[in-house]
Parts: sequence; C-alpha cells; structure tokens
Amino acid sequence: MPVILYHNPRCSKSRQTLELLRARGVEPEIVEYLKTPPDAIQLDDILHRLDMEPRALMRKTEAVYREAGLDDPDLDRDALIAAMVANPILIERPIVLANGKAAIGRPPENVLSIL
Repeated sequence: MPVILYHNPRCSKSRQTLELLRARGVEPEIVEYLKTPPDAIQLDDILHRLDMEPRALMRKTEAVYREAGLDDPDLDRDALIAAMVANPILIERPIVLANGKAAIGRPPENVLSIL
C-alpha cells in the first residue's frame, strides 16, 4: 500500500516530514495539495482516518478563514469540507496516509506511528 504525503514544499514542517520519510526508506507519493486539492470525498476520508472534525483540520489563521466567515458555529461538516476543497490553503499540513491511517506531521515524528 502506498504512502501518500499531502505536501506543501514551501512549508518547513512538510519538508521535514518528507525528509523523515525518506530517511526511513519510504518514498511517498507526493500530492501538492495546493495544486491538486483533495475532493470532498477524499477529504472526508482523511478526516475519518484522522478521527477529526473539519474545523480541527483548518488553518484558522489564514485570511480566507475569517473572510469566508468560517468561524460561524452553525456551519455543518459538509460546508466546512466544501470550504477546504475550494480553498486548500485552509488544510493543515503535512498529512501522511499509510496503512489505512492518517497523521499530521506536526511535529514530523507524528507520522512514524502509522508506517
């Protein structure tokens, strides 16, 4: 089963996670999610693997979070997922998928538990 890294090459934690995987002999399939964002079904699957609700995976400091009113507690799961699909900059990174599980590489060593 492949290891998938949702990666932003401009992010130091994402680069560190990639280096850590490679140092362990793992060459992941790299998805630059800002160029190729996950669709709603993929993102929902990632959230289930992480055992997280959408808002917990969102980067709340991004301007689009405030501008789009995503702090509204009445927004449901589907609305928040749709916002992340439309604005992938909102998705926390890096995310690694392996062995039917997912982990966020903050810190990068978090991903070792799913390999």
